[in-house]
Amino acid sequence: MDGMAHSYDHPGELAAANPIRLLAVRDTPLSVDEVFGAVGDAAAGGTALFVGTVRNHDGGAEVGALGYSAHPTAEAELRRVAEKVVADFPVRALAAVHRVGDLVIGDLAVVVAVSCPHRAEAFAACRRLIDDLKREVPIWKHQSFADGTEEWVGA
Repeated sequence: MDGMAHSYDHPGELAAANPIRLLAVRDTPLSVDEVFGAVGDAAAGGTALFVGTVRNHDGGAEVGALGYSAHPTAEAELRRVAEKVVADFPVRALAAVHRVGDLVIGDLAVVVAVSCPHRAEAFAACRRLIDDLKREVPIWKHQSFADGTEEWVGA
């Protein structure tokens, strides 16, 4: 690589005092600008942002309606996931918001961002954040398809 110390060498060594800047599970529209603004840091050379949107299909079927439901512990689990990312990477700032309720095609369902000293660790930390959020935070997706069928998906 470039000879610089990376997150994998000294996790958390360069982390800001309070890098978790914004965590929320909301029933109101999400803002990319809000999440991006929350992770601004003068010591960060790289910021990675992921936006998950409601698409018009899933598994070859046309999605007609979609809603997200969250367990009451969802925000606490989101914090636990964020704290693990902060512990494993030199995160300067981190933010994550997930929408619940009824959404339409094109709506933002989840927005996460991480800023780190370098781009490689920002990408890696952001990927871990969204992957762990989807796997571990108790938020479920209910999809109704154009053909009248429906399904629940663990987010």
